[in-house]
Amino acid sequence: MKKLVWLLACVSLTSVSKLLAQNNFENLFNGKDLSGWVQYNGKAKYTVEHGEIVGRTVADEPNSFLTTQKEYGDFILELDFKVDPQMNSGIQFRSELNDSNDHCEVTDKHTPYRVHGYQMEIDPSARAWSGGIYDEARRGWLYPLEYNVAAKSAFKNNAWNHYKIEAIGNSIRTWVNGIACAHIIDNMTPKGFISLQVHAIENVKDEGQEVRWKNIKIQTKNLKPAPADHLFVINLIPNTISEDEQKNGVRLLWDGVSAKGWRGAGQTTFPDKTWYIKDGILSVKGSNGAEAKNGGDIVTMDEFHAFDLQFEFRITDSANSGVKYFVTEKEKTGGSAIGLEYQILDDDKHPDAVQGSIGNRTMASLYDLIPALRIGAGRREKIPVGQWNRGRIIVFPDGKVEHWINGWKVVEYQRGTQYYYALVAKSKYVIWPNFGMADKGHILLQEHGTDVSFRSIKIKEL
Repeated sequence: MKKLVWLLACVSLTSVSKLLAQNNFENLFNGKDLSGWVQYNGKAKYTVEHGEIVGRTVADEPNSFLTTQKEYGDFILELDFKVDPQMNSGIQFRSELNDSNDHCEVTDKHTPYRVHGYQMEIDPSARAWSGGIYDEARRGWLYPLEYNVAAKSAFKNNAWNHYKIEAIGNSIRTWVNGIACAHIIDNMTPKGFISLQVHAIENVKDEGQEVRWKNIKIQTKNLKPAPADHLFVINLIPNTISEDEQKNGVRLLWDGVSAKGWRGAGQTTFPDKTWYIKDGILSVKGSNGAEAKNGGDIVTMDEFHAFDLQFEFRITDSANSGVKYFVTEKEKTGGSAIGLEYQILDDDKHPDAVQGSIGNRTMASLYDLIPALRIGAGRREKIPVGQWNRGRIIVFPDGKVEHWINGWKVVEYQRGTQYYYALVAKSKYVIWPNFGMADKGHILLQEHGTDVSFRSIKIKEL
């Protein structure tokens, strides 16, 4: 009987090896020991048990990474894992050590090296972001699953899960148990190692939590992208539209090099002062902080009814600006043109942050109407001066509107409801009949006498 079991096992292993070879996959883990892997950062315990790699948490240690000695550029990676329901983990890929990239955070005090790079999240918590893409020790969240709420249910707690990562060129996609989760376009790190993460723990009582990995295989030849899944795509390469974005109906609203498609508000041409274009960035110069008194606002030539607008913006010290929509230019004002406004503001230093009502003039709020939700430990996300941020405004055909910032939905409302009209009645906009209710309008970038920059302005009409 023992000989028969041994023979069947050998046949099974041989069949798996042949199947992998036929599919151009190779094993990254031999099932016996940690040959080909090295550990960085923390001192979590990695062992091999029953043909599985087991990672266990250790108190007072930073994030630990069991890392391939080999680097990989384009690949398709697949593996299975099972994680403690109270534990956070992830799969690093195209990752590096901090001595080779200036974008990395300061080295952890526990170790001379700091792993940084892309990570496919393992998150069994109620947040349910398993399959999202995080940039470890560098830029933070690139694709939280708030962008793809339907995928939150793909991960199964207290069970084995199957992960797939497809990294081909600048396109990076993830799947959990066959469900498409995240899709980014990025070129910051074209190749790097793969790591199995054991996250740091805050409480000694959590020591010994386990994550197990098996069936770790990679394909690096004859790669073919999976069929388009039409997920929302986060493109981190400025002023570009990827093939999958085009398939999704996304186009550039600003081309990154000229004023084509834009003009001054109330004007027929683009302003000849204050606004300028340099190195793929559209900027407005600061002056005395006055509203639309220098170059004035700029608006799109086109008008829009229902749309998904994306834009990146960068504020300076005490900055004030905004992105307005449903701008008709019918109102005659001495300042900025009238429209619903996604507020852009230095909340820490600009006085407007404490004016209005209950914070409805703070960053990403519907200006003077609805405050942006508090996120992360009960506080609004802090927007550092000089950092690029991702804004998003979605106007649905039925009149529902959402404001997003860096992956968080922070405002949601419905135009034309009693609640909406009540908000307008208590705002500075009460003097404008039918405010914000135009069927269509221009999109506007505001000049408010402070330095603010924009790029990657793109739109999908709904």
